Amino acid sequence: MVDLKKIQTFDQLVPQTPGKVKQPNLNDGGPSFKDTLSDIAGVKPQGVGQVNPQALNKAVEGVKFSNHAIERMRTRGISYSPEDISKLSDAISRAAAKGSKDSLVLMNDSALIVSVKNNTVVTVMDKNALKENVFTNIDSTVVI
Repeated sequence: MVDLKKIQTFDQLVPQTPGKVKQPNLNDGGPSFKDTLSDIAGVKPQGVGQVNPQALNKAVEGVKFSNHAIERMRTRGISYSPEDISKLSDAISRAAAKGSKDSLVLMNDSALIVSVKNNTVVTVMDKNALKENVFTNIDSTVVI
C-alpha cells in the first residue's frame, strides 16, 4: 500500500520497471469462437426430437418463441398448429391494441406468458403446471 502523505510528485506513482504483460496462449485447445457464440446464444445442434428455434421462429409469422418457451414446449410435449399460432398472433395484437405489455394467454389447455411489446412467447405451461400457480408481472389476460 502506498502512503499518500509521502508522495510528492506524479513520477513517484509510476513504477520504474514496468512488468511484463502475459499474452494469452491462443493454441491451448480451448473452445472455438463459434462454440462460444453458440453457448452464449443457447443454440445447440439439433437432433431427433428437438425443436429448432430458428426454424420455428421463421415458420411463425410475427410471433417469436424464446429459447426457454421452446424448451418448455419440448419437455412438456406441447405443440401448436399453424391455426393455433394464427390465433395466438391475433390475441397478441388485441392485447397490444389495449396497451398491454406482458400478457397471459390461455389457449388449448395451456398458458403462454407473452411479451406483447417484443411479440415473443416467454414461457409455456400445460394444464398440469397451471394448477395452483400464481402468475405475476402480467397486465392482461387473453382467453382463446
